[in-house]
Amino acid sequence: MSSTRTLVSLPARVLSPGRQLAFRGLLALALLGLVVLIVFLDRDAYTDSYDGKVSLIDAIYYATVTITTTGYGDITPVAPHARIMNAILVTPLRIAFLVLLVGTTLEVLANEGRRMFLDSRWRKRMRNHIVVIGYGTKGRSAVQTLTDSKTMPNQLLVIDGRPSVIADANLQGFAAIHGDATRREILRRAEISKARDVIITLDRDDSAILVTLTVRQMNPGAHIVVAVREQDNAPLLRQSGADSVITSSDAVGRVVGLSSISPNLGAVIEDLLTADEGLEIIERQVTADEVGHPPADIRGERVLGVVRNRTLRQYYDPTVASLETGDQLVVVRQAPDDD
Repeated sequence: MSSTRTLVSLPARVLSPGRQLAFRGLLALALLGLVVLIVFLDRDAYTDSYDGKVSLIDAIYYATVTITTTGYGDITPVAPHARIMNAILVTPLRIAFLVLLVGTTLEVLANEGRRMFLDSRWRKRMRNHIVVIGYGTKGRSAVQTLTDSKTMPNQLLVIDGRPSVIADANLQGFAAIHGDATRREILRRAEISKARDVIITLDRDDSAILVTLTVRQMNPGAHIVVAVREQDNAPLLRQSGADSVITSSDAVGRVVGLSSISPNLGAVIEDLLTADEGLEIIERQVTADEVGHPPADIRGERVLGVVRNRTLRQYYDPTVASLETGDQLVVVRQAPDDD
């Protein structure tokens, strides 16, 4: 029975293009210095056509023209061992210098240029998109619900301050920006002024309030949904401009309590929150055939509420006893079978 070792996967260290170029430049200087050292320590094995002697300056000159493959021939190795040293040491160092300074530098510049091009193209095409700020458990569930509801992945953008989370979002096919969403520059990069919906699922309520204020100021027409930990902070978020505020701790606690009192109630609620199976809850437009009928007459679905003039009314409200053109229905129905 063969055994395999499980190795730890460490996060990659990402440097800015400027730092990458500086790092490669230092390595190139180190290679150049090594050639200078080799030539200067063995200077008696070299000859200079000018005066026959090789000084430190001559060694620097020879190393420079040699490692850059220029080679004027005025300083040459004359001793056999010096020529062998040039063949087995200086030549590989020359190749390494060219690969390092030219090849990788062009790669860095090409990659950065490609990133800038893709970023510019994305900004021009992005309109009416959905921005999810915070890609933790709540943010991932929100994104999953959106994709299950036929939202296209290219209409979603994730903002988070953790590089590993950004990598996960990219692997799942979503555009993502690494940064602090409380900064206006990060929100500008997300084209927040053009967004249709903004979902805020941060771990701290104070950060959520600040982000909500900033988003509302930058985009007065966006629909903002915020998940808050403490119920006491919900009024502050509504005053800050949030359209919907979900208290995550209270919601989870209520489901847990209902499941304890009656496992069947908990099972039904869990079913409603689970996509693509069992029951599902949706909002849809009233059809022409349904206009003029009471909500109870809807077949195959159970109407929970009616949205009229942007106001949600319960199904038993007498003002919605007869459905009208333009109404939106909040219904519970059987989830469609994709198979």
